[in-house]
Amino acid sequence: MIRNALSRRLQDDMISETELLGYEVRSLTSQSRGPDRLSIKSDDMFLITDEVGNITPPGTSDLGLVWRDTRYLSEYELGVPGRIPTVLSSRVRNNSLSVVDLTFTGIGNEHEFETHYVHMRREQILEGGLIERISITNFYLEPVRFSLQLRYAADFADLFEMRGMGRGERGGYYRPVRLENGCLFSYEGRDGLSRQTAVRFDPAPTSLHECHAVYHLEIAPSEKVELLVHVTPVFEEETLADGRDFGEAVSRMNARYDEWCRQSTQIAGDDEFLNAALHQNVVDFRSLLVEVEGKQVVTAGIPWYSVPFGRDSIIAALQTLSVQPEIAVETLRFLAAYQGGKEDGWTEEEPGKIMHEMRFGEMAKCGEIPHTPYYGTIDATPLFIVLLHETFNWLGDMALLEEMLPHAEAAMAWIDDYGDTDEDGFLEYERRSEGGLVNQGWKDSYDSVIFPDGRLAQGPIALVEVQGYVYDAKFRLADIYYRLGRRDEANRLMQEAQWLRSRIDAAFWVEETGFYALALDGEKRPVPTITSNPGHLLWSRVPSRAMARRMRDVLMRDDVFSGWGIRTLAKGQRPYNPISYHNGTVWPHDNALIAQGLCYYGFKDGAERVFNALFDAGTSFRGRRLPELFCGMQRRPDDHPVLYPVACDPQAWASGAYFQMLHGLLGLQPDANRNELRINDPHLPKRVQSLDYLGMRVGGARIGLRFSRHEGRTSAHLLNLENGPLKVNLTFG
Repeated sequence: MIRNALSRRLQDDMISETELLGYEVRSLTSQSRGPDRLSIKSDDMFLITDEVGNITPPGTSDLGLVWRDTRYLSEYELGVPGRIPTVLSSRVRNNSLSVVDLTFTGIGNEHEFETHYVHMRREQILEGGLIERISITNFYLEPVRFSLQLRYAADFADLFEMRGMGRGERGGYYRPVRLENGCLFSYEGRDGLSRQTAVRFDPAPTSLHECHAVYHLEIAPSEKVELLVHVTPVFEEETLADGRDFGEAVSRMNARYDEWCRQSTQIAGDDEFLNAALHQNVVDFRSLLVEVEGKQVVTAGIPWYSVPFGRDSIIAALQTLSVQPEIAVETLRFLAAYQGGKEDGWTEEEPGKIMHEMRFGEMAKCGEIPHTPYYGTIDATPLFIVLLHETFNWLGDMALLEEMLPHAEAAMAWIDDYGDTDEDGFLEYERRSEGGLVNQGWKDSYDSVIFPDGRLAQGPIALVEVQGYVYDAKFRLADIYYRLGRRDEANRLMQEAQWLRSRIDAAFWVEETGFYALALDGEKRPVPTITSNPGHLLWSRVPSRAMARRMRDVLMRDDVFSGWGIRTLAKGQRPYNPISYHNGTVWPHDNALIAQGLCYYGFKDGAERVFNALFDAGTSFRGRRLPELFCGMQRRPDDHPVLYPVACDPQAWASGAYFQMLHGLLGLQPDANRNELRINDPHLPKRVQSLDYLGMRVGGARIGLRFSRHEGRTSAHLLNLENGPLKVNLTFG
């Protein structure tokens, strides 16, 4: 074991914090060049570099090799001394392999600005750590001689430190130890656990130092030289993974993603950009999966939220039921396994409550943060019930329903017994933990619940969209009870749902604005700020059709709709800030929920407008991928959306936005328990004339459908049906 072999040697080699800061933790607050960064991920490990493939400057907040919420590589810079690299291209394949093509001016001749002659390709993949293959080819007519240098360091920063959270104390760092053809960095955390990073080279460098290696190269004309670098995180007693072959790692990666795509619904049509974007989204979901204690769940996003989440995982699972329903099945089982069972003020756990976020780093293990897991979320619990019912609609899996029903009932008990603190019928939150979130809805920044004049609302706070989730949860659990023959319980829940629906209208509707309030504060005063939150009520089917029409008109106004999507907070109000996190930006998942809700009311023109706006925005982002959010500036002719500086990319519920909007526009309404798929008033966006869904799973059947647009009307045609009976009903509104 690496740790045991080196323990005696390390004891007398502790580095002081002053020495450490000289070469490792240089800056935890500097920012990378966000739009140009490259990110790859495999299970619970991810790597983010700049466009050259480097982690530089050292300690940059959102760059590094991160595993289990710890940064195992905080500096990694490959270069030719005295030469500036020119990036020819950089790309990511299957979210797991980055490829960068480079050249360096002046190598191969004495004239600094003459033609480039040396090509370098950097290929980085994650498998048990980082494996990099560096291929250098000489296209000069003569041999070239130059030095290649790689600098590296490990600061073992917790992810919360990377995000900017300060710490009073840190663990102990040890001087790097020379290994055969490499170097080992070691850190003993405040949790008493050892974390190490091994950097190894093949072939051995010409010279090897504590924090850098140098190759003196001579390459003949047309010759190609290959170098391999292995960077392996080591946690406690886990050993280094030796003998990993780069080519075999790539083959295994390709096989995993090919199989995932084959298992998923194939969605393709006559618009090549949409095809590419949908394929990228399918790939994103495979890369965002993580396994924890034998259970798999989709994580929220890279870099900040590459861990299990309650709300985010649930919404992403709902979005992808038509594409990959196993995501929903695994999400239900994972969250059920960690459902609250006791009262704990530090983690905000309560019986029946669904977790918010789970962390694995030193700060969590030391109790510096409550994420072990942390339960401070007001909406994950009702959404869990919504996901169970909708998964049953798609799969008709009675065994899964019976397995999960006790957890759904415990969730409903939490809503009734713990969630309504003052017994007024609404679900409310107020922070209990000093390390917890002040705001506990999906807009969880400190200033997200704010009055039009800029005053922050004081708790307990009842968010409007959360009441819609509870209404939907009661309605859906009632439907489950009806199907199980438990009519008395079903009738009771249905009555509670209808009563709550009327209470939402009475308490939150603001006649002057023709819209619902954002929330009720601790004194039950409506917070009448115009935000996107009430749009979720459409998704939960709370408003009457007349009220929904008025909501649509507000959502489509220029102060709310930026041209790139619906803003989180309407322009013109005092708190509006298009570059804030939640008070004026555009969030794709937020828009997708609203768009699907508009479809439920038959307002598909409005939903198409949202789809087209996000589609146009997506053409401007790298990899044809919608990020977590982007800025809310007004769209201008020949303009592009403005990237939010620290958005997660990919983000699960942003990657699911297209699927959810298409689901609503095409009117897909499965009832697998009754072997039925209803297609209600299908509507293709005008830019798409034809779209196929192939291998879509409804119950035990696999179905192929073709949607075609002709003279403004969309038709649906059955292409094939496999593995079981399924009745398809097409209706037009």
